[in-house]
This record gives sequence, C-alpha cells and structure tokens, in this order.
Amino acid sequence: MNELLQALRRRIRTQGPVTIAAFMAEALLHPQYGYYRTANPFGRDGDFITSPDISQIFGELIGLWVVEMWQAMGSPADAALVELGPGRGTLMTDALRAAKVVPEFLEAISVHLVETNPVLRKTQRAQLSDYSPVWHDSVATLPDMPNFIIANEFFDALPIHQFRYTDAGWREVLVGIGKEGLDLIISPRETPQIALIDDVITRNAKNGDITEICPAAISLFEILASGITKNGGAALVIDYGSEFKEPKATLQGLHGHQATNFLDSPGEVDISAHLDFSALKRAVPPGVCCWGPVAQREFLLSMGIEMRASRLTKLATEKEKARIYSACNRLIAPSEMGTLFKVLAVTSGEEVPSSVPPGFVK
Repeated sequence: MNELLQALRRRIRTQGPVTIAAFMAEALLHPQYGYYRTANPFGRDGDFITSPDISQIFGELIGLWVVEMWQAMGSPADAALVELGPGRGTLMTDALRAAKVVPEFLEAISVHLVETNPVLRKTQRAQLSDYSPVWHDSVATLPDMPNFIIANEFFDALPIHQFRYTDAGWREVLVGIGKEGLDLIISPRETPQIALIDDVITRNAKNGDITEICPAAISLFEILASGITKNGGAALVIDYGSEFKEPKATLQGLHGHQATNFLDSPGEVDISAHLDFSALKRAVPPGVCCWGPVAQREFLLSMGIEMRASRLTKLATEKEKARIYSACNRLIAPSEMGTLFKVLAVTSGEEVPSSVPPGFVK
C-alpha cells in the first residue's frame, strides 16, 4: 500500500482539496516517502535518463563553458563550482575531467552540491571523492564568493500552481478526491495564488487555456542571480521548456521511462512540468545579464560537440563509433532533445558584445 497516497487522501478528506504545488511538494520531497528523498531515479534502471547519462561530451562541454566564464571574469582565486540537483554526479565528474586542461581553475574552485537525497549523496561522494565536495540542503548556504552554477533538469521538478481560464476568469486546478481516487478539480472560487497571474498571461486568455506558474523557481532564480550580482560568477540553466509557454498543461508523471498518471502513486513517480524561461528572465535583478534561452542543439553545436565526438571516435571500434554518434544525435537532433531542451545563461556585468558567453549569440 502506498502510505503517502493514504496520507494525502486523509488530508484532503479532512481539509479539502490541495494545490498541485502542495501535492508535488509532498510527492517529491516528503521526508520519509518523497520521490527525491528515497529513490535513485536516474539512468537506465531509474525513471528517466538525463543528458549526462547519454554522453560524457555533454558534461565535458559544460565544464569547458564554466572554465571560459571563469577566465572571462578574471580567473578569481577563490570560486565555487556549484551544481543544483547533481543526480549521480555524472555531469560534475565529466565537467571536472574536461576542466583539467586548465589546472589553475581546479586549484581555484571548491565543489558544492545542492542535494537533499541521502542515497544520491552517497553516490556523489564516491564519484567525486578526489574533489572533497561540500553538500548543501539549499542555495541559502552557498559560499559568499563567485559562484559558477550548473542546473541541468533541476527547475522542472519544482512545485507549480496550475490555472484554467473559465467563464468566471482564472481558477486554480486543485487535487481532490474523485470516483476512482485522486483527481484534478477546478476550484469554484478564486484562491490566494490567483495573485501570481499577471497581465501578460491574462491579455489574450480564452476559455480552456491553462497556465502553470512556479513561484519556487522564480524565487530560487532571484536568489542565484542576486548572488551573482553581489559576488560575480555565472549560472547555466538547461531544461525542457520554452521562452513563451503555450496555454496548455505540461505537468507529467514518469515511471520506468514511461508516462504515467502522477496522481496514482505519489512518492514513486517523477513529476515535472516544462520550465517557463520568460518567467525566470523577468526575475533577473539589475547588475546581471540574461542570455538566451537558446535550443540545446544550438548551444552544443556552438560549443563544439561535433568536433569532440570526432576526436573520441579516432581510436574507437566501429561499434563504439556508432554509440558515440548516436548519443550525440540524441542530444542535438530536433526530433530528440535538440529543440525541446533550452539553455539559459546568467552572467555578471554589463550587456556588451564582448561579454556574450560561449554558446550564445548577441
């Protein structure tokens, strides 16, 4: 029996329907039963495969991007290399391996991982033992120095509020109890979260339109950007989504690499929604620049993914060559991850042509 499902049912019966954000917070982060507190969801044996699992080149290119940004900002002697939600540590491992081409960078940085899952922390410790990483439960405790931040498929799992446009205006979509278990229902009246909806969203809204808002992502992004304003550094956000989201639901559940109803087995299913990059850009404070988002395809091609793949295949067998090129194709093909995933950068300083970060075009 799913203990978390039973607890949520009891809560809804006694207190009434809950927001999708509240449901996601329990399903993903419950201290005892939460998906990201108890499971290792990554890789072929988990529920989904991320870009670092597909090819080492992905993490290597991100590592080189960070090194270039560090050099462009004067090669600060003390800096933090930070990853939000580092999974099994694969991306960070690949990034640090690529960064060895600039030994001064490795001497200057300390490695910081924002991770709450004890199972994954153990795996990360084994993967990154040579770098003595420091773990954080939140970004609030990151060091007061230039931070170079990587967030790959991190923001999409933060809790969202979902709203539907009706004859009565915007109404929040809630989680209640239906005939066959938990179900989505439309709130009959306005909820306090209606204040999250701005004029930009409402301007062209029509019946049936759905908007999803993630205040947690906006708040977190503001904190990261403010830290970059204060101390210098840069951030790279890679996630699936778009700059201007279509008025439809993107919330989804994933289990065993298959789409599933996210309401059925809370704590056992990955839940995520497409990231609204425009909302992140609006949250950027003065003193930093936002670049992109650009398609993952454009970013990786600009960073030299084809050249790196060619080098890897020089001493490879035919079977290994096919695997390398197949993995790269999955990362950049428009029909795969190439256009669904976007890349956004935040840098300190003024927006001038000389400050355009690698992988982006002014």
